[in-house]
Amino acid sequence: MVQTKELMEKAVKFHGHTCPGVALGVLVSKYILEHGNDFSIDEELVAVVENDNCSIDGLQALLGTTFGKGNLVFKDYGKNNYTFYNRDRKKAVKLSLKIEPYSHNKFTREERIEKLLNSNPEDIFKIENVEFNPPERAQIHESIICENCGDPTMSMRIKKFDGKQVCIPCYEELQKS
Repeated sequence: MVQTKELMEKAVKFHGHTCPGVALGVLVSKYILEHGNDFSIDEELVAVVENDNCSIDGLQALLGTTFGKGNLVFKDYGKNNYTFYNRDRKKAVKLSLKIEPYSHNKFTREERIEKLLNSNPEDIFKIENVEFNPPERAQIHESIICENCGDPTMSMRIKKFDGKQVCIPCYEELQKS
């Protein structure tokens, strides 16, 4: 059994402070670790998240799902939904927050953290097995030099402007002028 207190300490060390968002990420991570998943050394475990709040730092610290490795995919939907794909087991599970637990109006920050860490994930999240359809593995792309600013830029992010290959910030700036 994974110890919640130890997970919280590790997540807080990564995140920088204690907060309800990190506690939520710890609760999600604990569920994932207790259901046949391990810390992801490479891209064995993939997380698709629908928010960019503090909970995501908990996932990065505790599950090894990170932007740098390409096994953390962000969809900007503003929802506390987390889908995990285990490539080795070919299984997927989605945790979706049922309601906003432990209202800001009724509980202090410390009370909310404590209540989250002592909650059963099934009480807070709708948990369902979903179709195993993981995102593609991370790709390494060639860099192309922006013909405007000179910065090496991932080839997939180069835009064409007046016959020049330019990075996105330069493209946006050139379009304004």
